[in-house]
Amino acid sequence: MAAVNDTITAVRGVEVGHWTSVEHGTGVTVLVFPEPNTAAVEVRGAAPGSRETALLGPEMRVEQIQALVFAGGSAFGLAAADGVAGELAAAGRGHPTRSGPVPIVPAAVVYDLDRPSGFRPGAEEGAEAYRRRSPDPAPMGRVGAGRGVTTSQWRGPRAVGPSGVGSAAVEVDGVRVGALAVVNPVGDVFTMEGAPLTGGDPVPGPPAFGVAPHTNTTLVAVAVEARLGRTDLLRLCFRSQDAVAVCIRPAHTRYDGDAAFAVSCGEAEGDPDALGEAAFAATGRAIAAAATASRRG
Repeated sequence: MAAVNDTITAVRGVEVGHWTSVEHGTGVTVLVFPEPNTAAVEVRGAAPGSRETALLGPEMRVEQIQALVFAGGSAFGLAAADGVAGELAAAGRGHPTRSGPVPIVPAAVVYDLDRPSGFRPGAEEGAEAYRRRSPDPAPMGRVGAGRGVTTSQWRGPRAVGPSGVGSAAVEVDGVRVGALAVVNPVGDVFTMEGAPLTGGDPVPGPPAFGVAPHTNTTLVAVAVEARLGRTDLLRLCFRSQDAVAVCIRPAHTRYDGDAAFAVSCGEAEGDPDALGEAAFAATGRAIAAAATASRRG
């Protein structure tokens, strides 16, 4: 019997690919979406690294994206999106122009540069992650953009532990909503019910930074099988960020670049409020799954 898919690829047409370097402790995660779709984003952390996010504002003309890239390498890792755009263009996918399709590939990055090799993912690694895309259940743990991420810098160097990628999906009124999270917070991770997953106190005390701050970010992608406009999609982003605040303490600090993307890639009718709560639940479960899966390597 086939395993139940309770990751973001349970949403019809969504594919996920990872490029992972164990040697360099970094990676790239690519999410590819069916068309037509509409995308939105909310950035709530104070130290983001991103590409094409301005295009996802409610007043912008281009609403559809072909893929979304999460990468290690801090700002250098944004180059991974170039490789994905090249692969998409070769496949004839992108925003139509007189000179051919121009792929729209937003990207966001996490900081994982504290490694001896100094290697940063680029276009070649992004292209390879794209080529490895699959509709199968998304691999979780220390893979892709989650290979070099950590948690708990808030409590000092002895508290820092590994984190990774997590994903989850829920269904409401027959509409599936999935989330994928790359969890690299300055804070600790908790379940949605408040159980600690990284050993932190539910009420954080004064910071005990012994590791350089400004190096943390949690990135979330939400996909929904319903037809929603950007305004309603933005509400899903808000609820996704609310889940970040519930499951990561502290969250949205001066040292995090937290960003939540939402993509409507279906034609089903759905209640925006119910779908917002589904996005909240899927995001929370994805964050917890990242912390749990990272313990397995």
